[in-house]
Amino acid sequence: MPLVSVGLPVYNGVERIEAVVRSVLGQDHADLELVISDNASTDGSEELCRSLAAEDERIVYHRNPVNVGLLNNFVGAIRLGRGEFFRWVGDDDWLAPNCVSRGLDAFAEDPRLVLVTSQVDYTGPDGVTETAPYSGTALRSPDPIVRLREMLRLLNESHLIIDPLYGMVRREPIVRIERINMLREDEVYATKLALAGPWGHVPEVLAKRNWKHEKPATLARRLDVPAWQAHFATTLQCRAMLDYVRQTDALNDDQRRQAMVEVGKMYARRQRIVATRRARKLVRMAGRLVPR
Repeated sequence: MPLVSVGLPVYNGVERIEAVVRSVLGQDHADLELVISDNASTDGSEELCRSLAAEDERIVYHRNPVNVGLLNNFVGAIRLGRGEFFRWVGDDDWLAPNCVSRGLDAFAEDPRLVLVTSQVDYTGPDGVTETAPYSGTALRSPDPIVRLREMLRLLNESHLIIDPLYGMVRREPIVRIERINMLREDEVYATKLALAGPWGHVPEVLAKRNWKHEKPATLARRLDVPAWQAHFATTLQCRAMLDYVRQTDALNDDQRRQAMVEVGKMYARRQRIVATRRARKLVRMAGRLVPR
């Protein structure tokens, strides 16, 4: 019965925290700890979390003395965990009672795995819930280039298919992966996870998340990164991916070259999309300026 740590980063979520805590504590896997990393909340979250921790010894409550930023609070949660396996959960998420145990089943079937994902129900601001099934096997490949190519394909296709940030990881190798505070860091991190080792997938809805699209400028403010990054998000993202490809020990020289080509293809594809959108916008603007 391996210990599994679930990390819950929170900031001013007093109205949402208890529901997700109950879903985590309701897991059918017994050896569990819930690590709550409170990013210096000011709304009563501290009092609620301390009260919940007093009720259940599986809860480990940590409060940052100052706000360390969104990403650093996530990183702090995995570093505080003691489990062999780890999973992040958002403060308005929900986990099915067998979420942890089904992930462990997948790890037990294939000891090579560093990450196990599942299907997730996503509910948008309009209240509509969507999910997308995934039945591919490329992410389980022993070849890091095959995994990278598939992961990049999925990133471009839809966020609904696979979310590696909210899967279960083998904590010890993953906690050592460096994360950089920047726009689209989640996609850069997904690249690192794809190169770290094979992924498994449970084709069942084991979690629910709320989803809303935010403009790059809004995300920049939330992450406390310079506003100019919003105008160069794709370029900065692909540069960070290439930097990691150059330095990682997970690739030999030939694989390194192949990985750089795959990232280059992704950059070109996204630049074409941006150019097409801008061209359509200019056409619409020109149409409004034509005298009638």
